[in-house]
Amino acid sequence: MLIGEVARRSGVSTRMLRHYDALGLVRPTGRTTGGYREYSTEDIRRIFHVESLRSLGLSLRQIGRALADPGFTPSDLLGDLIRWAEDRLERERELLDRLRTVDASAPSGWQDVLRIVELMHGLTAPSAGSRQRSVLTSAEEGVPAGLLAGQVLAESDPHVAGALRWALARAGDEAVAIVASGVYAEDVEVRRRAVLAVAEVPGDGVTPALVDALDDADPTVRRYAAVAVGARGGAAAVPILVAMVVEGTNDVEAAETLGTLAWESHDADLVMTALVDALEAHATDVEVRRRLTQALVEMPGTVARDVLLRSADDDDRVVALIASTQVATLDDRSHRDPGDAVL
Repeated sequence: MLIGEVARRSGVSTRMLRHYDALGLVRPTGRTTGGYREYSTEDIRRIFHVESLRSLGLSLRQIGRALADPGFTPSDLLGDLIRWAEDRLERERELLDRLRTVDASAPSGWQDVLRIVELMHGLTAPSAGSRQRSVLTSAEEGVPAGLLAGQVLAESDPHVAGALRWALARAGDEAVAIVASGVYAEDVEVRRRAVLAVAEVPGDGVTPALVDALDDADPTVRRYAAVAVGARGGAAAVPILVAMVVEGTNDVEAAETLGTLAWESHDADLVMTALVDALEAHATDVEVRRRLTQALVEMPGTVARDVLLRSADDDDRVVALIASTQVATLDDRSHRDPGDAVL
């Protein structure tokens, strides 16, 4: 089969076939009497082998090695190609994100484009200090929602993350909605950052996402969400907050949040029931009793006094001291002002 017909049937140009011949990659088996290249069936099969390997991203040199060496093992080379392709895709995704961010900012001219590009460079600078300064200085000018949300969910430095959350609280609903969607991300670090960020956003718009996060598989996400939901008056957070007190994980913050719930909502009885149940369940654990008793101090006196009075006789001196001191404070307050007896 002559080179023109091979080109038509294989889809490989005659120029490329000549290049393969020059490299020794696919050399035609014979020549016609007129000196034209003549390809055999085996030659054509080799052409298709070459094209198949090219489609995987192999260079012509790599293909030559693979076809020339019967003992060639593809695993290492394929592993390199996979990593190279993944890196290229990541770079392409980053470029696409940058282009979309610039486009979403609706630039009116190239000066706006340059400003957004400069901001993107600042927010992704290697130095945490530079990133933080970029957030603070750009907040007044307005940060594109997509760019801000992406950085909030990606930033690992606590100081920069704090500045980004501050900027998010000042941003529009679009940025907040994007960050709230991070609560459902596959990456647990993204979910943690998302919960922390939306917890600082005022209003009830993000509360459903925070409530959903109470069922997250990650305990840290659940704890972050419980504090945020409890601070917003959500009784669904009570079991997790009580568990935090029991475990001693951010127990002071959890106790204060439970106190806020009991004082500012109609859930005082629910909170007290959960604390009393925990006391009974961990009656033999002194450290847990101490933390739970301290949490009871945060409760309204009308619902906590009887439990505290019983705890004043606890075998542990610390538990008894905490409870008796609070009971004395409540009684003194009641005697000084009978109208406050229901505090």
